[in-house]
This record gives sequence, structure tokens and C-alpha cells, in this order.
Amino acid sequence: MTTLQPSANGTVRTLRPTGALRRRQRIERVVRAGLFLTSLISVLTTTLIILSLLGPTREFFADVPITEFFGTTQWFPNFEPPQFGVWSIVTGTLVVTSIAVLVAVPAGLGAAFYLSEYAHPRVRRILKPILEILAGIPTVVFGFFALYFVNPKLVKAIWPFGDVSTYTAIGAGIVMGIMILPIVTSLAEDAMAAVPQSLRNGALALGATKREVCTSVVFPAALSGIVAATVLAISRAIGETMIALLAAGSVPRFTLDPGKDMMTMTAFIGSNGLGDIATGTPQYKAIFAVGALLFAMTFVLNMISIRIVRRFREVYE
Repeated sequence: MTTLQPSANGTVRTLRPTGALRRRQRIERVVRAGLFLTSLISVLTTTLIILSLLGPTREFFADVPITEFFGTTQWFPNFEPPQFGVWSIVTGTLVVTSIAVLVAVPAGLGAAFYLSEYAHPRVRRILKPILEILAGIPTVVFGFFALYFVNPKLVKAIWPFGDVSTYTAIGAGIVMGIMILPIVTSLAEDAMAAVPQSLRNGALALGATKREVCTSVVFPAALSGIVAATVLAISRAIGETMIALLAAGSVPRFTLDPGKDMMTMTAFIGSNGLGDIATGTPQYKAIFAVGALLFAMTFVLNMISIRIVRRFREVYE
């Protein structure tokens, strides 16, 4: 790229970019092309996932009435005669996810408030990486932790409504909440750290306490980021397989009792997708139908979160 610059005597000089500037421009073009390619791969991957689910799902509903799928509560696809009432495993998914959210969101927001508003910078630099180590633990480890410690010891000690089984929704939900805790804490703390310090100083100058600054200034200002962190954690919990498969159980129950064993949608996909089901049968196609429903649930959840984030987003100079 060249530019024209008038000189003092009225003539026009042509300025050419230096070698360093040309190199920076080439790097910028490469970076721009790489970012475009990354975005294109993401969109293409999502499109291929949708296409891979649509075909078998359409074939499944050609064999199984949609009224049975959404209108009944008995889910026994491998029995004779098979029953495809999906609400049993949808209920299990919602119960386990709700328990995980009840564990992760209050604890995660409390940890985020401490790291952002109360902790000394040195303490924050130590605690935050330690907390984020939880995100690197394999989920199968969490699953065995729930199966061999939380269910037989913790749940039986705190559950006041009679005996609990070896597999419980509440045990799986508690451990799933621990698993998604770093997501809520890290993203919420980043959103709180982005709030301008001038807002805090103004509230303190008006006589607000530290707690009032957190609840009345920082929380509303960072609400869009907190909502995004919460929704991302919920989506992660809905899609979790190993913890649900190992700790929640494999019995589809249409119940809201978290002390019972339940089957989630991901647990069904994980257990029936091992290759033991004959290809082309309704039992095999049911895996794709449940996967399509799970995709639709997370898609709607993300759309709702985008609307909420846009509604409460705060922009600071």
C-alpha cells in the first residue's frame, strides 16, 4: 500500500511502506485468514453434527410415533415390546442437572466474589489456579468418586428420607456440581474483574460496605458475564456422561426423588452406543433421536442465555 504526501514546494511524493510495515501487514493478513478459517470450521462442524442427527432421527420417527416418544413415560427400548417414552430419561437429566446447578452456582459465585473483591492479589494468584485444576480432572475420576465415596457415605449420612440405593441422582448431581464449579468461578470472576474500579470507589465513598458494593454494584454490573458462566455450566452438566453413567444409575424412572437411581439422556447414549445394538433397528436409531433432543435442549438454552446477556450487558469506557 502506498500513500501520497504533498511536499512544501507543491509536488507530491509517493511514500512506500517500509519492510517492517510490510511484514506486519502480511502477519495481519495471515492472522485474519486463520481466524476466518477457525470460525468456518466451527460453523461447518455444527452443521455436520446436525446433518448426522437428522437422518437417523427422521427414520426413528418413521418407526415410532412421535406421540409415543413425547406422550408416554416408559423408556424401555431394549425390552419386548419396546417402549419409547422419553420423559423418563429427560426427567433424570433435569433432576441431576438441577442438583449440580444448586451446588455449583452459589459456591462458584461465592468463590468468585472472594477472589475478586476480598482476596489479596497474592492469595488470588495462588487460589485461582488451584481451583481451576478441578477442570482438568477426568470426569471418569469424578464418576468413581461419586460411586465409591459420595453415594455410600455422604448421601447416606445426609439423606433424611429413608434408605438410598447404590446409585443416586443426588450423589451424581453433587459431584457434577463440583466438576462444573471452576467454570462458574473462573468466568464469573473474570466478569467481576472487568467492572471498573471507579464504580466500587464511588459506592464506598457514599458509605456502602464491602458487602453492599458486591451485591449492589459489582453483581449487577457483571450480571451478563455471570449469566453466561451459569448457562455454560448448565450446558456442561446436561452433556456430562461418565458421572451420570457411573453414579446416577441405569434405571429410567419418571420421578423427582433424587434419592433414587435414574438414567439421564447422556447415560442412555453412552450405554447403548457401545456397539451391542444392531444397526438400523429402532433401538439404534433411538440413540440419534435422544441426541437430537439433547442438542435441541442445549440450543434453546444457549439462545435464551444470549438474549439475557444482551439484555443486561454493560459497556464501560
